[in-house]
Amino acid sequence: MQSEQLLSIKNVAEFAYCPRLFYLVQVENQSISNADIERGKDFHSQVDKPTEILVDTDFTSNNKPLNVTSLTLSSEKLGIIGVLDLVEFDGNKAKPVEYKKGSPKKIFQDAELNVDSKSSPLFQPWPVDLVQVGLQIILLEEAGYKVTEAALYYGKEDLKLTIPADNDIKTNALNILNEAKKYLNGLRPPPLINDSRCEKCSLCSICLPYEVNYQEFSENNQEPKKFWPPTDEGIHVVSQLEGSKISVKGNELIFTDSKGAVISIIPLINVESVSIIGFVQISTQAIHVLSEKQIPIAFLSSAGRFISNINSHTSVSSLVRRSQVRIFDNPEKCLELAKALIYAKILNQRTMLMRNHKYLSGNISEKLREIANTTIKSTTLDVLRGYEGYASSIYFRYLPEIFHGPIAQQFANNGRKRRPPPDPINSCLSFAYSMLAKECVSALQVASLEPTIGALHVSVPGRPALALDLMEPFRPLISDSIVITCFNKAKLAEEHFIKTSNGFNFKKSGLNIFFNTLNKRMKSEISHHIFNYKLSYRRMLVLHAKMIAAWLVGDIKELSFLITR
Repeated sequence: MQSEQLLSIKNVAEFAYCPRLFYLVQVENQSISNADIERGKDFHSQVDKPTEILVDTDFTSNNKPLNVTSLTLSSEKLGIIGVLDLVEFDGNKAKPVEYKKGSPKKIFQDAELNVDSKSSPLFQPWPVDLVQVGLQIILLEEAGYKVTEAALYYGKEDLKLTIPADNDIKTNALNILNEAKKYLNGLRPPPLINDSRCEKCSLCSICLPYEVNYQEFSENNQEPKKFWPPTDEGIHVVSQLEGSKISVKGNELIFTDSKGAVISIIPLINVESVSIIGFVQISTQAIHVLSEKQIPIAFLSSAGRFISNINSHTSVSSLVRRSQVRIFDNPEKCLELAKALIYAKILNQRTMLMRNHKYLSGNISEKLREIANTTIKSTTLDVLRGYEGYASSIYFRYLPEIFHGPIAQQFANNGRKRRPPPDPINSCLSFAYSMLAKECVSALQVASLEPTIGALHVSVPGRPALALDLMEPFRPLISDSIVITCFNKAKLAEEHFIKTSNGFNFKKSGLNIFFNTLNKRMKSEISHHIFNYKLSYRRMLVLHAKMIAAWLVGDIKELSFLITR
């Protein structure tokens, strides 16, 4: 077995917790970064630095005990590799000590009496931790050391539990290892069903146990347990001050102006994304740190055109990528995804007009509903695009009547035009669509999808085709809604734009109004029409990107996209 095929003993231990979790972290290399994980890394930092050891050092010849941190051992025979937090050597004896941020399992002696326990709990290691320690013992013994005991240190309780290195712990670890190997070349295991372990799992938002199980349970008139999705919104940084610079110091992002004066300092632990608009510099160190923490960096032109995106590849699932390429080579599967997207888009366009147009004819709303229902019968992508174009022509015929003031008449006279934008509303719409495309690119990358390989939009160099696909149902709900709010409520006016030979562009004052409105919209929560829970619009984009990935790998049979009422 080659070194790149060696199984991480930490991942093997995860198999004892959940086979699907093992598959996600070992086979697909999925991971997630959040505040709790960062705190765990900080706790482990005390043993993460490898001990400096002279070449050809023989630990067995030392007369004094020696503590070694971050020791890497592997076994070609067993096909495993592991980094041991701490090993206490004393001659030919070795004692592994594994560090855990949390608490051990607590057992109260009077729990069987069904009364409130007032006694001190008994502490036991978690089964997952015992598997990891068991494999560490095996690696040390294979390396020639005698191991009679190991230890688990739980930081939250400041408690060190001693574990005997007997045959039971080693046999159990080897059994788990052999079971885990059976999953390496198979399909992704199904998620657990109504299991409390999912609530504590760091990859619950990637696994999506409730969402994946929903179809199977709904067919049986049952409802799986709901795991309330995380709604905590971090900071989404937008930097647009010309000549400014972004750097990093410690665990903070530093923003300085063209003269070097500090404008702002933001803790990295709160940052979820960084968008750079126009001529803003960012240091190499900042790019490295943001990439390590899986924080995407988007670059846009001063006019809002999406240029590129930097995103870490540490958590890219090859299974998802292979499935995406294979399935999108099938025209029937492309049509299946595209129909779900356009069906939702047209219904959301209908909802936007009904909500905001005071005098909309009932015939128009029914016509849009009729077109949406007809899209499901489309036999080719070209036929589907025809229905989409027809619905959009109706939508943009009535959209100008929602706006107030003289700018609305300009928009009505020009219609929807992109290049160059002939009026402020068209300019704002194009900018809003660019920002939405950027959000969709980030959402797709979180879901391990390749943004340039799409189903509805043709894949050409420089076009994030799948991001354009994903944004279709959200155009009216996010972009169009933002533009309506900007002009009708946030007082965006012609004075906030500059007219050039390339059409209308934002002034700085106009951009401030736009981004304030954008931020409020992306943070606002909306109920999912199927799962019946609320998410912010930004989280909703990520959820739908992950559902596309789940559909591509066969976790779910059918796709549906957000529809509002």
